[in-house]
Amino acid sequence: MEKTFAGARLRRLREDRGMTQVDLARILVISSSYLNQIEHDTRPLTAAVLMRISELFGVDAAFFASQETARTFSELREALLTESLGGSVSSAELHDLATGMPELAEAVIGLHRRYRRLLDHVEMSNDSRTATIDEDPHQQVRDFFYRHQNHFEELDREAEATAEKIGARRGQVRGALRRHLEEVHRVQVAPMERDVRHLDSHVEMHSYIADERTLYLSSQLRAGQQAFRMATQVALLEQGELIERILLAERFESPEARQLARIGLANHYAGALILPYARFYRAAEKFRYDIELLAEHFGVGYETVAHRLSTLQRPGAGGVPFIFVRVDRAGNISKRQSATGFHFSRTGGTCPLWNIYEAFGRPGQVVVQVAAMPDGQRYLWVARTVTRNRTAFGEPVRTFVIGLGCEVRHAPRLVYSRGVALDDPNAAVPIGPGCRTCDRQNCSQRGAPSIGKHLAIDEAHSTFVPYPVEP
Repeated sequence: MEKTFAGARLRRLREDRGMTQVDLARILVISSSYLNQIEHDTRPLTAAVLMRISELFGVDAAFFASQETARTFSELREALLTESLGGSVSSAELHDLATGMPELAEAVIGLHRRYRRLLDHVEMSNDSRTATIDEDPHQQVRDFFYRHQNHFEELDREAEATAEKIGARRGQVRGALRRHLEEVHRVQVAPMERDVRHLDSHVEMHSYIADERTLYLSSQLRAGQQAFRMATQVALLEQGELIERILLAERFESPEARQLARIGLANHYAGALILPYARFYRAAEKFRYDIELLAEHFGVGYETVAHRLSTLQRPGAGGVPFIFVRVDRAGNISKRQSATGFHFSRTGGTCPLWNIYEAFGRPGQVVVQVAAMPDGQRYLWVARTVTRNRTAFGEPVRTFVIGLGCEVRHAPRLVYSRGVALDDPNAAVPIGPGCRTCDRQNCSQRGAPSIGKHLAIDEAHSTFVPYPVEP
């Protein structure tokens, strides 16, 4: 059994709660010296101590799993080896930094992101004095949700209680939300008379006019989408204080990022209100995480169910830890959440061997793949196309692929594992986080050279592998 060394993460949990080593050791019923050894990675976490820590801090044991280190290691490699450092940094040194000093590793990764953004702004601007280096607010918010494993226990429980109070039963959610808004907040829900354009460019899905106490919804929204917009409005009207308390514990680099995080938390609450945790979790287990059956059962969309599945991380009633992605035809990941340590590359695109791209060629069908990452970790991926809102004749149809992935060890809980060779490593498709950061030098699908490697350029020889590297 692999030993778990997670001293830095345990130390961060303890310090975030203002506890001393003596305080924590007393609660865990261990000696202070033993805890000190654990925090300095000279002794591993035992199963008993790990269970007590999980109960005390309300985190899943997966929080201490090595996949978190794998993600940090990949991002460090991407950050440090992309640039010419005037020297070499070995993989062993990067791994030591990722495991032994994760806070420092995250700081290095953050500095590199700012450096790259500065270069991008300078390149786009004739006058470099006008360039700013604020981080992409959407990326800040993705990292914020990643740190919380895409689960906010207080919001989930508040939403569950509200759903029970207003009688939001399956098939009756939209009506219950409408009545709740009208009776409690005197907010009317009305259809937009026409598609309203905001800022002369964007057609609005919804518009809340506070002075009128009216929530306008676009005619293009399906029933489930209308319910989601109403639930989000309930979150903003009723859970503002709780949302602000969660945000106060974080540091955002811009007001835009903070506002996006506020909206993201309101959306999280909305999903939990429409699909209350305990009820949805039981159905997910009963249907073996069949996304289409769950969507039919609850009367919501495929994407809504897939995203909700990625948030089921309640201690004692945890669902499968999923990675959720939404990808367009150009390969852009427009939405991603993760309850695991799966690493998304920030440069060089994503892997063309990933079944996400195969799904575009099989619209409406569920495509299943066992994929192996370069570090040996295997995942079961489920992908299917979805078409966003109805459009008028002549308007382009917006098609995305929704991907949901989990580690193979969780796959037997999924209906999609039926008939799949989960135990055969040779049956897994070798994919990577992206060509620039992938170590698979013999991949014939490589679209860019790997960072930190010297190309083998020889006019007397050629290979079937693009961008061959020196041994």
